[in-house]
Amino acid sequence: MALYTELFCKLLGMNEDRCELIKRASPLHDIGKVGIPDAILHKPGKLTPEEWEIMKTHAQLGQDMLSGSDLALFQIGATIAGNHHEKWNGSGYPRGLKGEDIPLEGRIVALADVFDALGSDRCYKQAWPLDQVLALIKEEKGEHFDPLLVDLMLANDLAATLENATDNLLRAGYALRQMVLNKTGMSA
Repeated sequence: MALYTELFCKLLGMNEDRCELIKRASPLHDIGKVGIPDAILHKPGKLTPEEWEIMKTHAQLGQDMLSGSDLALFQIGATIAGNHHEKWNGSGYPRGLKGEDIPLEGRIVALADVFDALGSDRCYKQAWPLDQVLALIKEEKGEHFDPLLVDLMLANDLAATLENATDNLLRAGYALRQMVLNKTGMSA
């Protein structure tokens, strides 16, 4: 998800330092989930309405955890954590911000996170095929997602770039694992 975030930042023309800072802060988006009970976090099925209300508190919890720091990384992380579930049309949470009232970092991570979540296996669902992920993102342009970011994604064939980057990371991780196993004499 961090690499997806970095690609969006670069397409928006941010300088290298800003891109790197947002990329490094983006994995903090869900840090507030440490305050969510494991029974809810790891539930294999659909959450009840009460459980969903508890789950939604993670955005504010994350922002509160990080916002007291003087470090730029944590300040951006707080902004991301508190805004990555806001929606362009104002129907998101925790504050129901709308459009450009949502900090850009939150809008970027919102799209990167959904792209990553839908395209990846989770304990409660299987990964969606890329064409279905893109169809949902197009459908949610101007509703959930910033229209400019969706247009950038589609115009630059960012989905293919993102998918290739993920494949390359997986291959690199597998190769590293094999090297460690071979060097230690262990088997998989």
